[in-house]
Amino acid sequence: MNNYILTYYQQITDGSVTVGRWVRLLYQRIIEGLENKSFFYDPKKAGKAIAFVERFCRHHEGPLGGQHIKLEVWQKAFLSCVFGIVDRNGNRQFNEVLLTMGRKNGKTLLASAVATYEAYADDEYGARVYMAAPKLQQASICYDQCYQTIKNEPELEHLAKKRRTDIYIESSNSSIAPLAFSEKKSDGLNVSCAILDELASWRGASGLRFYEVIKSSVGARRQPLILGITTSGYESDGIYDELVLRGTKWLSGDSKEAHLLPVLYMIDDAEKWNDINELQKANPNLNVSVSARYLLDELAIAEESISKKGEFITKYACLKQNSSASWLAAEDVRKLRGKAITREMLAGHYCVAGLDLSQTTDLTAACLVIENGGRLFTVFHFWLPAEKLEEAKARDQMPYDKYIERGWLSLCGDNFVDYHAVFDWFKDTVKFYKLMPLQLGYDRYSSQYLVQDLEAAGFHCDDVFQGFNLSPVIKEAEGLIKDGRLLIGDNDLAAAHLLDTAIECDNRNNRQRIIKVNRTCHIDGTAALLCALTVRQKWHKEYSAQLANSKRDAINY
Repeated sequence: MNNYILTYYQQITDGSVTVGRWVRLLYQRIIEGLENKSFFYDPKKAGKAIAFVERFCRHHEGPLGGQHIKLEVWQKAFLSCVFGIVDRNGNRQFNEVLLTMGRKNGKTLLASAVATYEAYADDEYGARVYMAAPKLQQASICYDQCYQTIKNEPELEHLAKKRRTDIYIESSNSSIAPLAFSEKKSDGLNVSCAILDELASWRGASGLRFYEVIKSSVGARRQPLILGITTSGYESDGIYDELVLRGTKWLSGDSKEAHLLPVLYMIDDAEKWNDINELQKANPNLNVSVSARYLLDELAIAEESISKKGEFITKYACLKQNSSASWLAAEDVRKLRGKAITREMLAGHYCVAGLDLSQTTDLTAACLVIENGGRLFTVFHFWLPAEKLEEAKARDQMPYDKYIERGWLSLCGDNFVDYHAVFDWFKDTVKFYKLMPLQLGYDRYSSQYLVQDLEAAGFHCDDVFQGFNLSPVIKEAEGLIKDGRLLIGDNDLAAAHLLDTAIECDNRNNRQRIIKVNRTCHIDGTAALLCALTVRQKWHKEYSAQLANSKRDAINY
């Protein structure tokens, strides 16, 4: 029996199919998980789902209307991941699935086939399959496709009864129904499978609540499935953004996520939005359900109109106008780690500094950046109010006691950080390490009293606006990190902040800013680092020789 996961992965690695970064990483993670027995592959379950779709499910419109579906390799690999990857008990490993791709790639047809399989063949007596969306009209699109599939296949139709609000299969006491969001009516659901249509268009808080209602309703099921299907969209801070961030963090290797399958067909480079080769990454069914000619015609229109360009990038390149994804792979951050960076290494060097002051539950962070031999050595420190320690440990699930013992974190003040402690750290650390600071970059919303004290002590302070203005610095930092030229030593807390950083991209002009991977994460160390790199970049022409520390001996590290 064919293993289409391996087949597709081979096509990806040998270049016979073009996919984006996230799809490549997904299949790498799947193969690694199978090899290290994090989960297992059941060829019978995968083959059963594939055979059902090709045997019973039909196209119901267009030139292929009435014909059975013939799955492409990428679709067979997808179904194999959903139905064939199992845990030690033989149950489905992935209960949440996000499938995103450009328009016209057959995602709704595939989702309706999955729903039909779940209702008829997934061996779940009393299955309750819902096509869910914020409005009933939208939920009915996938539901109607499912009904057409059943109606046009005699063996399926014989078992089904179309009722006013659902399709009922008496032999297994199962049903398929559309579901629009209603907090009152959604309570008490016992969902076995939910197909969530156009997830990227679900409005912020209400969409998050709807998703949580559905997710909480599958708890009694042995192997439930929540499948979100979508192109990209325009809504911000909604369930789509949350799932993409969760998914990309897992794909980057820095998450214990175990049950979310993120299948993200999207382009990698927003600047190549009009390159047909790049667009293949967002359109796996190119020249099957969506022709290259159609895509090129839409592209020609988009190139003549700013508004159409934005819509094209969102719907065919599958990038949000403001899209977010995890920034660094765990492997990239591992390259930055090493032995402790000591005073003996850094003594007598010029440096730049960065400062990010805390707001609400965040930490205050400071960073020194010292260049030597083309590499950037960093010294980080963090502060937390003393009365907030236990709360922070419980909230963040971080070993802050350990970080205090290691000297990376200090407690100061009661309920707010005492900025005199921050001032003392800068003054004492520069003296202890025998450093010569050239510039200190600080968040412009920082305490002006602290800035004034630092300037009075001889520090040259320069304010940094932490928004999309940091795009050039973020790109430089990413290059330094991926090249292994930025070093953080053994500072676990700094590493955690880098791994908790996501990037929000404004794809209209290819600008970026840092955000948290999720609401409970901290990225203050990353912000302090970027402040330091900003002044390094800004003042490089004036201080190039000092910044490079070219007269200093190479550090043995």
